[in-house]
Amino acid sequence: MNRRKRFIGLLQLETRFPRLHGDIGNPATFDFPVRIAVVAGAAATLAVHGDRVRLLGAFVATGRQLVADGAVAITTSCGFLAPLQRVLAAALPVPVATSPLLQVPWLAPLLPPSRRVGVVTIDADALGADVLTAAGAPADTPVVGLPRDGELATTVFEDRETLDAARAQAEVVEAGYALQRRFPQVGAIVLECTNLPPYRRALAEATGLPVFDSTTLLEWLWRGAAAASVAIARPR
Repeated sequence: MNRRKRFIGLLQLETRFPRLHGDIGNPATFDFPVRIAVVAGAAATLAVHGDRVRLLGAFVATGRQLVADGAVAITTSCGFLAPLQRVLAAALPVPVATSPLLQVPWLAPLLPPSRRVGVVTIDADALGADVLTAAGAPADTPVVGLPRDGELATTVFEDRETLDAARAQAEVVEAGYALQRRFPQVGAIVLECTNLPPYRRALAEATGLPVFDSTTLLEWLWRGAAAASVAIARPR
């Protein structure tokens, strides 16, 4: 594989809402190369509330093109795509990480036995056991969602072109507080939504808990996948 062409391939939903620094869809978020490929017809409402299997063919085809262009790993821009994890991983020849929720089972053994990993999501009603277990997380994982009529959820699901970042941050922080109130045993937080990382620092400072998201997932993925691609490229 050509070293110059190595990058993480991002299968992005077809959206127009603002992507702040920290959002997975903002190339400036990462200090390593991430190439975005928009999956035609993959609206946020379909990925979260619709039949995700309808998206599979388009995701596979777009992922294969990214791999052909030099992607050493593939990710997506929606945490609710965890149910596609095994199928996409089987269809593509490079590592695939569909959702930040994959980090929930990884983090659990790192915490004291009395502590659990909790999740802040853009839509708690839609984040059911099927999505959690597809990511390897317990079906009873503590979950709190953002307000359905709030700034961030409305912007994403109505695909608005403007976003009040201060209001969105306040919603994320309040969701973190609610998670702590309802589930005092939570010792770490995973942000399901890939549009939440711009508010990670504020959430961590407010709750005093470590917070993990799509950026921590991709940093881990890049370090391992990029190193492996170099090793593969060397003559034996």
